[in-house]
Amino acid sequence: MTQRLRLGVNIDHVATIRNARGGDHPDPVRAAHIAADAGADGITAHLREDRRHITDNDIDRLMAEIALPLNLEMAATEEMLAIALAHKPHAACIVPERREERTTEGGLDAAGQHNHLAYYVDKLGAANIRVSLFIEPTEEQVAAAARLGAPVVEFHTGRYAHVEGEGRTAELKRIADCAALAVKNGIEPHAGHGLTFDNVIPVAAIPQLVELNIGHFLIGEAIFTGLDASVRRMRDLMDAAR
Repeated sequence: MTQRLRLGVNIDHVATIRNARGGDHPDPVRAAHIAADAGADGITAHLREDRRHITDNDIDRLMAEIALPLNLEMAATEEMLAIALAHKPHAACIVPERREERTTEGGLDAAGQHNHLAYYVDKLGAANIRVSLFIEPTEEQVAAAARLGAPVVEFHTGRYAHVEGEGRTAELKRIADCAALAVKNGIEPHAGHGLTFDNVIPVAAIPQLVELNIGHFLIGEAIFTGLDASVRRMRDLMDAAR
C-alpha cells in the first residue's frame, strides 16, 4: 500500500489579512483548528524577522492550543534560533529570507552556506527539533543537506508551479529524481510552494514524497469556499494521487 501523503497547512496569510487592519480578526489559531478538523496533518507558520504576518504571540498560542505538530519556518539567525529553542516545535524548516521579498522566492543555498547553516542544524537537532532545509530540487543541494545531517528537506516547487508544457514536465522529473536521491541518502523529502488544485496531483503522485506544505492557495481559496472545504478538497486530491 502506498504511504499516505501528509498535508501541512501554512496559516501565515490568515495573519496577513489580520495585520492589514490590526486587531485580532481573522485569527490564525482558529484557522489552524479548522485545518486540523478538515484533515491537515500539521500546521506550518513562518515567523519572519519583520513579523509581517505570524507574530510571537501566534507561536505561543499555536504551541499551547494546537494538537497537531507545528512546523516553524525560520531564517538561520540567532533571534529565530532562540525562539525555536524556547518553544520546541516539532520541526523547524530553515528558509532563505530577504526583507524586501513578498514571499520566499527560492530555495536555500545549502551548498554555498554550509558553514553558516551547520551551527543551526546542530543546535536545533540537539534540542530534538526535527530540522528541515527548504532547498531547490538539485543534486548539489540534496548532497549538501546530507553533509549537514539534515533529516528532512523540503523541495521548492515554485518553478514547477509557474512554468507550462515541457518546462513543467522537466521540473516534475527534477523533483522526482531529487526525492529519490534524498531517500537514498536517508533524508525524508517534502515539497511545497505554489501548489494548487490544478497542479498538485503530479507532485503528490511522486511516491518518495512524504509531506506537502501548502498555504497561500488554500487561504485564498477559502475566501470563496471556506477553509474547511478548501483543505478537504486538497486532502482528497492528494489522496487520489496515491
